[in-house]
Amino acid sequence: SWSQAGSENMEELPESDVSLLSNELDMIRTHRSKFRDGGPPKSVTPIDKMNQIFAQYLASSSNMKPQLSYLRDHEKEILDAKSKILNSASSNVDKQLYAPVFRNVSMFMRSYELMEQTLKVYVYKDGKRPIFHQPILKGLYASEGWFMKLMEGSKHFAVKKPERAHLFYMPFSSRELEHALYIPDSHNRTGLRQFVKDYKEMIAAKYPFWNRTRGTDHFFVACHDWAPFETTEHLENSIKALCNADVTIGFRIGRDVSLPETFIRYARNPLRYRGGKPPSDRNILAFYAGNSHGYLRPVLLKHWKDKDPDMRIYGLLPSSVARRMNYIQHMKSSKYCICPKGFEVNSPRVVEAIFYECVPVIISDNFVPPFFEVLNWEAFSVIVAERDIPNLKNILLSIPEKKYIELQLGVRKVQQHFLWHARPVKYDLFHMILHSIWFSRVFQM
Repeated sequence: SWSQAGSENMEELPESDVSLLSNELDMIRTHRSKFRDGGPPKSVTPIDKMNQIFAQYLASSSNMKPQLSYLRDHEKEILDAKSKILNSASSNVDKQLYAPVFRNVSMFMRSYELMEQTLKVYVYKDGKRPIFHQPILKGLYASEGWFMKLMEGSKHFAVKKPERAHLFYMPFSSRELEHALYIPDSHNRTGLRQFVKDYKEMIAAKYPFWNRTRGTDHFFVACHDWAPFETTEHLENSIKALCNADVTIGFRIGRDVSLPETFIRYARNPLRYRGGKPPSDRNILAFYAGNSHGYLRPVLLKHWKDKDPDMRIYGLLPSSVARRMNYIQHMKSSKYCICPKGFEVNSPRVVEAIFYECVPVIISDNFVPPFFEVLNWEAFSVIVAERDIPNLKNILLSIPEKKYIELQLGVRKVQQHFLWHARPVKYDLFHMILHSIWFSRVFQM
Protein backbone atom coordinates (compact mmCIF):
# COMPACT_ATOMS: atom_id res chain seq x y z
CA SER A 1 0.00 0.00 0.00
CA TRP A 2 1.02 3.62 -0.48
CA SER A 3 0.76 4.29 3.25
CA GLN A 4 3.18 1.49 3.97
CA ALA A 5 5.63 2.74 1.36
CA GLY A 6 5.36 6.24 2.76
CA SER A 7 6.10 5.10 6.28
CA GLU A 8 9.45 3.78 5.13
CA ASN A 9 10.98 7.24 4.75
CA MET A 10 13.70 7.09 2.13
CA GLU A 11 15.53 9.90 3.86
CA GLU A 12 16.13 7.52 6.77
CA LEU A 13 18.23 5.19 4.62
CA PRO A 14 21.75 5.27 6.07
CA GLU A 15 24.21 6.30 3.40
CA SER A 16 26.65 3.61 4.56
CA ASP A 17 24.02 0.99 3.72
CA VAL A 18 23.13 2.16 0.25
CA SER A 19 25.89 4.22 -1.30
CA LEU A 20 27.60 1.18 -2.79
CA LEU A 21 24.50 -0.92 -3.40
CA SER A 22 24.47 -0.33 -7.13
CA ASN A 23 27.97 -1.80 -7.41
CA GLU A 24 28.16 -4.34 -4.61
CA LEU A 25 26.30 -7.25 -6.16
CA ASP A 26 28.23 -6.83 -9.42
CA MET A 27 31.58 -6.78 -7.61
CA ILE A 28 30.74 -10.18 -6.14
CA ARG A 29 30.51 -11.60 -9.63
CA THR A 30 33.39 -9.84 -11.31
CA HIS A 31 36.06 -11.34 -9.05
CA ARG A 32 35.39 -14.70 -10.67
CA SER A 33 36.84 -15.88 -13.95
CA LYS A 34 34.50 -15.96 -16.90
CA PHE A 35 34.12 -19.39 -18.50
CA ARG A 36 31.81 -18.69 -21.41
CA ASP A 37 32.90 -16.95 -24.59
CA GLY A 38 31.28 -13.69 -23.57
CA GLY A 39 29.46 -13.09 -26.87
CA PRO A 40 25.77 -12.97 -27.75
CA PRO A 41 23.95 -16.32 -27.94
CA LYS A 42 23.99 -18.10 -31.30
CA SER A 43 20.26 -18.76 -31.03
CA VAL A 44 17.43 -16.88 -29.33
CA THR A 45 14.23 -18.30 -27.88
CA PRO A 46 11.84 -15.36 -27.47
CA ILE A 47 9.24 -15.29 -24.70
CA ASP A 48 6.42 -16.20 -27.13
CA LYS A 49 8.31 -19.34 -28.13
CA MET A 50 8.90 -20.20 -24.47
CA ASN A 51 5.17 -19.91 -23.84
CA GLN A 52 4.56 -22.23 -26.78
CA ILE A 53 7.09 -24.78 -25.51
CA PHE A 54 5.47 -24.75 -22.08
CA ALA A 55 1.96 -25.14 -23.52
CA GLN A 56 3.14 -28.12 -25.58
CA TYR A 57 4.82 -29.66 -22.55
CA LEU A 58 1.67 -29.26 -20.46
CA ALA A 59 -0.52 -30.73 -23.21
CA SER A 60 1.81 -33.68 -23.70
CA SER A 61 1.96 -34.35 -19.96
CA SER A 62 -1.81 -34.07 -19.67
CA ASN A 63 -2.27 -36.84 -22.25
CA MET A 64 0.07 -39.30 -20.53
CA LYS A 65 -1.74 -42.31 -19.06
CA PRO A 66 0.65 -44.42 -16.92
CA GLN A 67 -0.23 -47.97 -15.92
CA LEU A 68 -1.50 -47.70 -12.35
CA SER A 69 -0.36 -51.22 -11.48
CA TYR A 70 3.26 -50.07 -11.73
CA LEU A 71 2.86 -47.07 -9.45
CA ARG A 72 3.64 -46.86 -5.75
CA ASP A 73 1.12 -45.29 -3.40
CA HIS A 74 2.86 -41.89 -3.24
CA GLU A 75 3.02 -41.81 -7.05
CA LYS A 76 -0.70 -42.54 -7.25
CA GLU A 77 -1.28 -39.59 -4.90
CA ILE A 78 0.63 -37.34 -7.28
CA LEU A 79 -1.25 -38.71 -10.28
CA ASP A 80 -4.54 -38.07 -8.51
CA ALA A 81 -3.40 -34.51 -7.78
CA LYS A 82 -2.56 -34.03 -11.45
CA SER A 83 -6.07 -35.04 -12.48
CA LYS A 84 -7.63 -32.64 -9.98
CA ILE A 85 -5.38 -29.78 -11.13
CA LEU A 86 -6.24 -30.33 -14.80
CA ASN A 87 -9.93 -30.34 -13.99
CA SER A 88 -9.81 -27.30 -11.74
CA ALA A 89 -12.42 -24.65 -12.43
CA SER A 90 -13.15 -22.18 -9.68
CA SER A 91 -15.00 -18.90 -9.84
CA ASN A 92 -14.01 -18.11 -6.26
CA VAL A 93 -10.51 -16.68 -6.49
CA ASP A 94 -8.67 -16.30 -3.21
CA LYS A 95 -8.80 -12.59 -2.38
CA GLN A 96 -5.11 -12.74 -1.55
CA LEU A 97 -4.33 -13.51 -5.21
CA TYR A 98 -4.44 -11.16 -8.20
CA ALA A 99 -5.65 -13.16 -11.20
CA PRO A 100 -3.99 -11.11 -14.01
CA VAL A 101 -0.45 -12.00 -12.85
CA PHE A 102 -1.18 -15.74 -13.27
CA ARG A 103 -1.45 -17.87 -16.37
CA ASN A 104 -4.43 -19.68 -14.87
CA VAL A 105 -5.26 -18.63 -11.33
CA SER A 106 -7.77 -21.47 -10.81
CA MET A 107 -5.17 -24.08 -11.75
CA PHE A 108 -2.59 -22.44 -9.49
CA MET A 109 -5.01 -22.29 -6.55
CA ARG A 110 -5.94 -25.97 -6.91
CA SER A 111 -2.33 -27.06 -7.31
CA TYR A 112 -1.21 -24.99 -4.31
CA GLU A 113 -4.06 -26.38 -2.20
CA LEU A 114 -3.15 -29.95 -3.13
CA MET A 115 0.51 -29.27 -2.37
CA GLU A 116 -0.43 -28.12 1.12
CA GLN A 117 -2.61 -31.19 1.63
CA THR A 118 -0.38 -33.81 0.05
CA LEU A 119 3.29 -33.00 -0.35
CA LYS A 120 5.91 -34.55 1.90
CA VAL A 121 9.63 -33.94 1.42
CA TYR A 122 12.56 -35.89 2.79
CA VAL A 123 15.70 -33.82 3.36
CA TYR A 124 18.88 -35.88 3.15
CA LYS A 125 20.89 -35.56 6.35
CA ASP A 126 24.16 -36.64 4.74
CA GLY A 127 26.93 -34.18 3.95
CA LYS A 128 29.14 -31.94 6.04
CA ARG A 129 29.20 -28.20 6.46
CA PRO A 130 29.84 -25.76 4.91
CA ILE A 131 28.74 -27.25 1.58
CA PHE A 132 25.70 -28.93 3.17
CA HIS A 133 23.24 -27.71 5.79
CA GLN A 134 24.78 -24.25 6.15
CA PRO A 135 22.44 -21.71 4.58
CA ILE A 136 23.74 -18.33 3.41
CA LEU A 137 21.05 -15.77 4.26
CA LYS A 138 22.72 -12.59 2.98
CA GLY A 139 24.04 -11.44 -0.35
CA LEU A 140 23.63 -12.60 -3.90
CA TYR A 141 23.06 -16.31 -3.18
CA ALA A 142 20.44 -15.87 -0.48
CA SER A 143 17.71 -17.68 -2.42
CA GLU A 144 19.34 -21.08 -2.04
CA GLY A 145 20.20 -20.32 1.60
CA TRP A 146 16.73 -19.15 2.67
CA PHE A 147 15.10 -22.11 0.97
CA MET A 148 17.53 -24.51 2.66
CA LYS A 149 16.89 -23.01 6.09
CA LEU A 150 13.10 -23.02 5.74
CA MET A 151 12.87 -26.44 4.10
CA GLU A 152 15.03 -28.13 6.72
CA GLY A 153 12.98 -26.43 9.45
CA SER A 154 9.56 -27.11 7.97
CA LYS A 155 7.21 -29.03 10.23
CA HIS A 156 4.49 -29.10 7.60
CA PHE A 157 6.33 -30.48 4.56
CA ALA A 158 9.50 -32.17 5.85
CA VAL A 159 9.22 -35.78 7.05
CA LYS A 160 11.67 -37.88 9.05
CA LYS A 161 10.77 -41.14 7.31
CA PRO A 162 11.84 -41.12 3.66
CA GLU A 163 9.31 -43.82 2.83
CA ARG A 164 6.57 -41.20 3.25
CA ALA A 165 8.16 -38.69 0.86
CA HIS A 166 6.98 -37.61 -2.57
CA LEU A 167 10.16 -35.60 -3.15
CA PHE A 168 13.76 -35.76 -1.93
CA TYR A 169 15.81 -32.61 -1.30
CA MET A 170 19.59 -32.56 -1.71
CA PRO A 171 20.57 -29.63 0.56
CA PHE A 172 23.89 -28.41 -0.81
CA SER A 173 24.98 -24.85 -1.45
CA SER A 174 26.31 -24.15 -4.93
CA ARG A 175 28.00 -21.02 -3.55
CA GLU A 176 29.82 -22.93 -0.81
CA LEU A 177 30.75 -25.61 -3.32
CA GLU A 178 32.64 -22.99 -5.33
CA HIS A 179 34.09 -21.39 -2.20
CA ALA A 180 35.36 -24.70 -0.80
CA LEU A 181 36.64 -26.42 -3.93
CA TYR A 182 37.40 -23.96 -6.71
CA ILE A 183 40.98 -22.69 -6.97
CA PRO A 184 40.82 -19.02 -8.01
CA ASP A 185 41.99 -18.33 -11.57
CA SER A 186 42.55 -22.05 -12.22
CA HIS A 187 39.84 -22.12 -14.90
CA ASN A 188 39.15 -25.69 -13.80
CA ARG A 189 35.79 -26.69 -12.34
CA THR A 190 36.25 -30.44 -12.71
CA GLY A 191 36.55 -30.89 -8.95
CA LEU A 192 33.16 -29.29 -8.38
CA ARG A 193 31.47 -31.59 -10.86
CA GLN A 194 33.27 -34.62 -9.38
CA PHE A 195 32.06 -33.67 -5.90
CA VAL A 196 28.44 -33.65 -7.14
CA LYS A 197 29.01 -37.02 -8.84
CA ASP A 198 30.42 -38.55 -5.64
CA TYR A 199 27.51 -37.20 -3.59
CA LYS A 200 24.92 -38.59 -5.98
CA GLU A 201 26.62 -42.00 -6.02
CA MET A 202 26.76 -42.00 -2.22
CA ILE A 203 23.03 -41.39 -1.72
CA ALA A 204 22.23 -43.86 -4.53
CA ALA A 205 24.27 -46.55 -2.78
CA LYS A 206 23.06 -45.76 0.74
CA TYR A 207 19.33 -45.35 0.01
CA PRO A 208 16.96 -47.08 -2.44
CA PHE A 209 15.17 -43.89 -3.50
CA TRP A 210 17.45 -42.48 -6.19
CA ASN A 211 17.64 -45.71 -8.20
CA ARG A 212 13.88 -46.24 -7.84
CA THR A 213 13.16 -43.31 -10.16
CA ARG A 214 16.67 -42.56 -11.50
CA GLY A 215 16.47 -39.33 -9.54
CA THR A 216 13.33 -37.83 -11.10
CA ASP A 217 11.76 -37.26 -7.66
CA HIS A 218 14.92 -35.58 -6.32
CA PHE A 219 15.61 -31.86 -6.43
CA PHE A 220 18.16 -29.22 -5.52
CA VAL A 221 18.04 -25.41 -5.30
CA ALA A 222 21.10 -23.53 -6.59
CA CYS A 223 21.73 -19.86 -7.31
CA HIS A 224 25.38 -19.84 -8.33
CA ASP A 225 26.09 -19.05 -11.99
CA TRP A 226 28.04 -22.29 -12.33
CA ALA A 227 25.33 -24.61 -10.98
CA PRO A 228 24.19 -25.78 -14.46
CA PHE A 229 27.74 -26.88 -15.28
CA GLU A 230 28.23 -28.62 -11.93
CA THR A 231 24.99 -30.60 -12.06
CA THR A 232 24.03 -31.22 -15.70
CA GLU A 233 25.71 -34.58 -16.17
CA HIS A 234 25.11 -36.29 -12.82
CA LEU A 235 21.83 -34.73 -11.65
CA GLU A 236 20.24 -34.34 -15.07
CA ASN A 237 17.13 -36.36 -14.20
CA SER A 238 16.50 -34.33 -11.07
CA ILE A 239 14.33 -31.24 -10.82
CA LYS A 240 16.76 -28.33 -11.00
CA ALA A 241 15.77 -25.04 -9.36
CA LEU A 242 18.29 -22.63 -10.89
CA CYS A 243 18.83 -18.88 -10.89
CA ASN A 244 20.79 -19.30 -14.12
CA ALA A 245 17.71 -20.35 -16.08
CA ASP A 246 19.19 -20.28 -19.58
CA VAL A 247 17.62 -22.41 -22.31
CA THR A 248 20.90 -22.44 -24.27
CA ILE A 249 22.72 -24.35 -21.51
CA GLY A 250 20.13 -27.03 -20.85
CA PHE A 251 17.34 -25.41 -18.81
CA ARG A 252 14.21 -27.47 -19.51
CA ILE A 253 11.00 -25.45 -19.65
CA GLY A 254 8.33 -27.32 -17.70
CA ARG A 255 10.78 -29.66 -16.00
CA ASP A 256 13.20 -27.26 -14.32
CA VAL A 257 12.35 -24.33 -12.06
CA SER A 258 13.55 -20.76 -12.61
CA LEU A 259 14.67 -19.64 -9.17
CA PRO A 260 14.36 -15.93 -8.32
CA GLU A 261 17.71 -14.36 -7.51
CA THR A 262 17.26 -12.27 -4.38
CA PHE A 263 19.98 -9.97 -3.08
CA ILE A 264 19.41 -9.83 0.69
CA ARG A 265 21.20 -7.13 2.67
CA TYR A 266 19.60 -7.69 6.08
CA ALA A 267 19.14 -11.33 7.06
CA ARG A 268 17.27 -10.37 10.25
CA ASN A 269 14.85 -8.21 8.30
CA PRO A 270 14.77 -9.15 4.62
CA LEU A 271 11.75 -6.86 4.06
CA ARG A 272 13.58 -3.70 5.12
CA TYR A 273 12.89 -0.70 2.85
CA ARG A 274 10.28 -2.58 0.80
CA GLY A 275 7.92 -0.46 -1.28
CA GLY A 276 8.22 2.73 -3.29
CA LYS A 277 6.46 5.82 -4.54
CA PRO A 278 3.01 5.71 -6.16
CA PRO A 279 2.95 5.90 -9.99
CA SER A 280 2.06 9.60 -10.03
CA ASP A 281 5.23 10.46 -8.08
CA ARG A 282 7.65 8.38 -10.17
CA ASN A 283 9.26 11.10 -12.28
CA ILE A 284 12.17 9.09 -13.72
CA LEU A 285 11.34 7.16 -16.88
CA ALA A 286 14.05 4.51 -16.60
CA PHE A 287 16.97 3.72 -14.28
CA TYR A 288 20.01 1.46 -14.30
CA ALA A 289 23.27 1.56 -12.39
CA GLY A 290 25.84 -1.20 -12.12
CA ASN A 291 29.05 -2.72 -13.40
CA SER A 292 29.59 -3.39 -17.09
CA HIS A 293 30.64 -7.04 -17.13
CA GLY A 294 29.35 -9.33 -19.86
CA TYR A 295 28.79 -8.38 -23.49
CA LEU A 296 25.37 -6.72 -23.08
CA ARG A 297 25.80 -4.01 -20.46
CA PRO A 298 28.49 -2.15 -22.46
CA VAL A 299 25.98 -2.00 -25.32
CA LEU A 300 23.36 -0.52 -22.98
CA LEU A 301 25.85 2.07 -21.70
CA LYS A 302 27.07 2.91 -25.20
CA HIS A 303 23.57 3.81 -26.34
CA TRP A 304 22.14 5.41 -23.21
CA LYS A 305 24.71 6.49 -20.64
CA ASP A 306 24.65 10.31 -20.37
CA LYS A 307 22.56 10.49 -23.54
CA ASP A 308 19.09 11.44 -22.32
CA PRO A 309 17.84 13.04 -19.07
CA ASP A 310 14.81 10.73 -19.05
CA MET A 311 17.05 7.68 -19.17
CA ARG A 312 19.06 7.56 -15.93
CA ILE A 313 21.51 4.97 -17.22
CA TYR A 314 24.83 4.83 -15.37
CA GLY A 315 27.77 2.51 -15.02
CA LEU A 316 28.80 2.62 -11.40
CA LEU A 317 26.54 5.15 -9.70
CA PRO A 318 28.67 8.33 -9.40
CA SER A 319 29.13 9.56 -5.85
CA SER A 320 27.93 13.02 -6.93
CA VAL A 321 24.63 11.44 -8.00
CA ALA A 322 24.38 9.10 -5.01
CA ARG A 323 24.69 12.00 -2.58
CA ARG A 324 21.52 13.52 -4.04
CA MET A 325 19.65 10.29 -4.68
CA ASN A 326 21.06 6.87 -3.84
CA TYR A 327 20.44 3.57 -5.64
CA ILE A 328 17.39 2.51 -3.64
CA GLN A 329 15.82 5.94 -3.95
CA HIS A 330 16.28 5.80 -7.71
CA MET A 331 14.44 2.48 -7.88
CA LYS A 332 11.67 3.77 -5.65
CA SER A 333 11.29 6.86 -7.87
CA SER A 334 11.50 5.31 -11.36
CA LYS A 335 8.73 4.01 -13.59
CA TYR A 336 10.90 1.36 -15.19
CA CYS A 337 14.00 -0.37 -13.80
CA ILE A 338 16.32 -1.78 -16.43
CA CYS A 339 17.46 -5.35 -15.72
CA PRO A 340 20.16 -6.32 -18.24
CA LYS A 341 21.97 -9.63 -18.04
CA GLY A 342 25.56 -9.70 -16.81
CA PHE A 343 27.77 -12.71 -17.40
CA GLU A 344 24.71 -14.95 -17.23
CA VAL A 345 21.03 -14.50 -18.07
CA ASN A 346 19.82 -13.95 -14.49
CA SER A 347 19.97 -10.72 -12.52
CA PRO A 348 18.93 -9.87 -8.96
CA ARG A 349 17.59 -6.58 -10.31
CA VAL A 350 14.41 -8.31 -11.47
CA VAL A 351 13.31 -9.14 -7.93
CA GLU A 352 14.87 -5.93 -6.66
CA ALA A 353 12.63 -3.90 -9.00
CA ILE A 354 9.57 -5.77 -7.77
CA PHE A 355 10.67 -5.18 -4.18
CA TYR A 356 10.74 -1.41 -4.77
CA GLU A 357 7.56 -1.53 -6.90
CA CYS A 358 9.31 -0.49 -10.11
CA VAL A 359 8.28 -2.21 -13.35
CA PRO A 360 11.20 -4.47 -14.36
CA VAL A 361 12.47 -4.21 -17.94
CA ILE A 362 14.19 -7.53 -18.61
CA ILE A 363 16.87 -7.46 -21.31
CA SER A 364 18.26 -10.99 -21.43
CA ASP A 365 17.68 -13.26 -24.41
CA ASN A 366 16.97 -16.92 -23.50
CA PHE A 367 16.23 -16.14 -19.85
CA VAL A 368 13.25 -18.07 -18.48
CA PRO A 369 11.65 -15.74 -15.88
CA PRO A 370 11.02 -17.10 -12.36
CA PHE A 371 7.92 -19.25 -11.74
CA PHE A 372 7.37 -19.29 -15.50
CA GLU A 373 4.93 -22.20 -15.23
CA VAL A 374 2.41 -20.19 -13.19
CA LEU A 375 3.08 -16.46 -13.61
CA ASN A 376 2.08 -14.23 -16.53
CA TRP A 377 5.11 -11.97 -16.76
CA GLU A 378 3.53 -9.76 -19.40
CA ALA A 379 1.17 -8.49 -16.67
CA PHE A 380 3.92 -6.90 -14.56
CA SER A 381 7.10 -6.57 -16.60
CA VAL A 382 8.45 -5.48 -19.97
CA ILE A 383 10.64 -7.94 -21.86
CA VAL A 384 12.91 -6.33 -24.46
CA ALA A 385 15.05 -8.22 -26.98
CA GLU A 386 18.75 -7.49 -26.71
CA ARG A 387 18.84 -6.27 -30.31
CA ASP A 388 16.29 -3.57 -29.42
CA ILE A 389 18.47 -1.70 -26.92
CA PRO A 390 18.98 1.25 -29.33
CA ASN A 391 15.20 1.68 -29.40
CA LEU A 392 14.70 1.28 -25.64
CA LYS A 393 13.29 4.73 -24.90
CA ASN A 394 10.80 4.56 -27.76
CA ILE A 395 9.64 1.15 -26.54
CA LEU A 396 8.99 2.51 -23.05
CA LEU A 397 7.34 5.71 -24.28
CA SER A 398 5.05 3.68 -26.56
CA ILE A 399 3.47 2.05 -23.49
CA PRO A 400 0.25 4.01 -22.77
CA GLU A 401 -0.08 5.51 -19.31
CA LYS A 402 -3.07 3.27 -18.62
CA LYS A 403 -0.99 0.21 -19.46
CA TYR A 404 1.85 1.41 -17.23
CA ILE A 405 -0.59 1.83 -14.33
CA GLU A 406 -1.75 -1.76 -14.90
CA LEU A 407 1.85 -3.04 -15.00
CA GLN A 408 2.75 -1.20 -11.82
CA LEU A 409 -0.35 -2.57 -10.09
CA GLY A 410 0.74 -6.03 -11.23
CA VAL A 411 4.16 -5.44 -9.66
CA ARG A 412 2.61 -4.49 -6.33
CA LYS A 413 0.27 -7.48 -6.41
CA VAL A 414 2.90 -10.03 -7.42
CA GLN A 415 5.40 -8.71 -4.86
CA GLN A 416 4.11 -11.01 -2.10
CA HIS A 417 5.32 -14.01 -4.10
CA PHE A 418 8.93 -12.73 -4.06
CA LEU A 419 9.36 -12.05 -0.34
CA TRP A 420 11.22 -14.06 2.28
CA HIS A 421 9.79 -14.42 5.78
CA ALA A 422 11.57 -15.94 8.78
CA ARG A 423 8.34 -17.84 9.34
CA PRO A 424 6.90 -18.71 5.93
CA VAL A 425 3.47 -17.33 5.08
CA LYS A 426 1.01 -18.47 2.43
CA TYR A 427 2.03 -17.72 -1.17
CA ASP A 428 5.43 -16.29 -0.17
CA LEU A 429 8.75 -17.03 -1.87
CA PHE A 430 9.43 -20.24 0.03
CA HIS A 431 6.03 -21.64 -0.84
CA MET A 432 6.26 -20.47 -4.46
CA ILE A 433 9.60 -22.23 -4.98
CA LEU A 434 8.30 -25.39 -3.36
CA HIS A 435 5.11 -25.18 -5.40
CA SER A 436 7.06 -24.91 -8.66
CA ILE A 437 9.06 -28.01 -7.71
CA TRP A 438 5.83 -29.82 -6.78
CA PHE A 439 4.19 -28.68 -10.04
CA SER A 440 7.16 -29.98 -12.03
CA ARG A 441 6.93 -33.40 -10.38
CA VAL A 442 3.15 -33.59 -10.81
CA PHE A 443 3.38 -33.00 -14.55
CA GLN A 444 6.22 -35.47 -15.00
CA MET A 445 3.86 -38.25 -13.95
